[in-house]
Amino acid sequence: MYLAWFRPICFTAAVLIASSGSRPLRAEAAGSLTAAEVIQRAVARAQQAEVRTGRAGYTYTKLTVTEELDATGKVKQRKEKVYQVYFQRGATYLKLLTVNGRPPAHADARKQAENEKESREMLGSSKARNADNRENFLTPELVARFNFTLVDQQTLDGRPAYQLTFAPKQPAPPVHHIVDRLLNRISGTVWIDAEEFEIARAEISLGSEVDFLGGVVGSLKKLAYSMTRTRVGDGFWFNTLSTGDFEGRKLLDSMRIKTKSQSTNFRPLRLAS
Repeated sequence: MYLAWFRPICFTAAVLIASSGSRPLRAEAAGSLTAAEVIQRAVARAQQAEVRTGRAGYTYTKLTVTEELDATGKVKQRKEKVYQVYFQRGATYLKLLTVNGRPPAHADARKQAENEKESREMLGSSKARNADNRENFLTPELVARFNFTLVDQQTLDGRPAYQLTFAPKQPAPPVHHIVDRLLNRISGTVWIDAEEFEIARAEISLGSEVDFLGGVVGSLKKLAYSMTRTRVGDGFWFNTLSTGDFEGRKLLDSMRIKTKSQSTNFRPLRLAS
């Protein structure tokens, strides 16, 4: 099946946009900032390593839908998964609850672990982790690969936000991992909250086809990905909705994958007494 081959791609697209959840920080005045200053503050927010002691995390329900389409756009395979997610001390833990409405089989749990390993390898991380800590993905090294332009200030969900476009720098930065080839071809728009400098919304697309291992194992021809993040409670931000449309080739076979992820029912975790 082709779905497993595309999961690292989907995971990478999410990484390009934002982390899955973030800790509260003191709000800063919006003021008049340049694109570089906005991005610098967003990176500082994402990179804050301290975890406030005595604060509960959050738990919520996550629904993911992945569809494989044929050449005519008809769905060949559809997989729906429901997770209970726990966000605590800067890390996200996922517990698979159901697959297509039924309790997960042993093979489903094993496949989930394999997919997480594939994603880490694609991102160039050799450390196996029980927790999915995405707080450090928005790094200075990542943003240094792109040129950012401040184009507007808008209101999203009642909050002021900076709208910036981004595109890869030229000449392209060196390629050390598969994901670097993807980073050198994507561009898009990002909206950053003007008070807390969290990414509130983002849209990315692929500018040109990306080959994997010289095109021997496959290629990615289309990537259209969007994500919306929402402020929950006293300053926690979470990915609440994302959609993806991916088209490419695995070996000699064409493939198209559509994804959707939605998170709901956010509740604070109770601190152990």
